[in-house]
Amino acid sequence: MDYPIPANTEEILALRKNSVNEEIIATAIAGVVQIARQQGQSLDELTEGILQDDRVLDLDRRKWLSELIAQAWLMLPSRKEET
Repeated sequence: MDYPIPANTEEILALRKNSVNEEIIATAIAGVVQIARQQGQSLDELTEGILQDDRVLDLDRRKWLSELIAQAWLMLPSRKEET
């Protein structure tokens, strides 16, 4: 990826300055996963939050997004694994 994984909400929001493409979306998802882990959230807690937030996406898209988040959660090393 050409973009570093966002470490906080401000860095995720700063991604909006770029045109939307697959890489930006993947970077944002990776950032959400890393931030959730930093805050001590479990994958279940993160998924629950995604499925509850209906301000932007309908239920089918939220389910699809939660599946992408779960894949990213499994693929990305945790901070513990990096050290």
